Amino acid sequence: MTLVNNPQIHEPVTAEDGPAAGRVDVHHHFTAPAWLDWAEERGVINRERLPWWTRWDLDTALDVMDRTGISTAVMTVAMLGRLREHAERRESARVALRAAADVVAAHPARFAFFTPVFLDDLELSRWSVQYGLDELGAVGVSTRTSMGGVYLGDDSHDRLLAELNERSAVISTHPMEVPAGGDGGTGLPGMPPFVCDFLMDTTRAAINLIRNGTLDRYPNLTFVLPHGGGFLPYMATRLELFGRALTPEIDPGRVRDYLHRFCFDTAGPMSPSATPTLLATVDPGRILFGTDWPPTPAHVVTDIVAPALDGDPALSAHQLHAINRENALRLMPALAR
Repeated sequence: MTLVNNPQIHEPVTAEDGPAAGRVDVHHHFTAPAWLDWAEERGVINRERLPWWTRWDLDTALDVMDRTGISTAVMTVAMLGRLREHAERRESARVALRAAADVVAAHPARFAFFTPVFLDDLELSRWSVQYGLDELGAVGVSTRTSMGGVYLGDDSHDRLLAELNERSAVISTHPMEVPAGGDGGTGLPGMPPFVCDFLMDTTRAAINLIRNGTLDRYPNLTFVLPHGGGFLPYMATRLELFGRALTPEIDPGRVRDYLHRFCFDTAGPMSPSATPTLLATVDPGRILFGTDWPPTPAHVVTDIVAPALDGDPALSAHQLHAINRENALRLMPALAR
């Protein structure tokens, strides 16, 4: 299947195209060049000191997408720096969201975006939901799994989650470093957080959503867990055995039901050896294709991750096509354009 960059053309997917055709990438990081300009002018960032993955550009994005068979990428809007003042944070978000909306307007068949919510500023989150979803047409929201040691699903998030529940929102999550403890540091020395910490942070957030009753109180929400759900699918039996040791308790008989409430993306990359466990634990209809580009470099996505998924012996052609495309379209129908 050939994907072209003309925003008015979106070739239909047919059976002849194969299960990898027309992929929808639900895990695409977008650091807007316009936001970098805005932040650098205010001394928030020094562009030259930023990591490689902040240098997003349209041509490279489309090239990676075309080489991987991705028809549509759903952008997670990144904003770096440590802004504290509410008005400045709101202006930062406005600049980044406007840039994402401009990309979508220029290439409507190729891009969509999530609008961010902020676990430490519910008023800013409410504004972002209204601006991003209602005015700019975002297909869902994105959030960190934790903020300052407070995990998604904490009672302090109830007002925000209640509003999102009324909208039947899709919530894309992304992990943070795991605090190391007494010395105030984070993570393990010499180990980048994406190796292990991110998986643990995702797992903690998911368990917090279960034990705090968030999934029961807000049944219309759909949480997308990145990187195959962290460790969650692989410790389901531990939750069933030891759920009553948690505070609040988790009913062991409901653990599998709760796990089927989440969606899981394939960014990571996921090892084919992990696929049978994931398939045995969760509904295959809840698994979504994701790349984690550009933090996951282009050559890893195109030469390793995508081919490994396509050749995974645990997946049937029907399951693979659903993971690559149909599951995302069912979850976010606005992508079918």
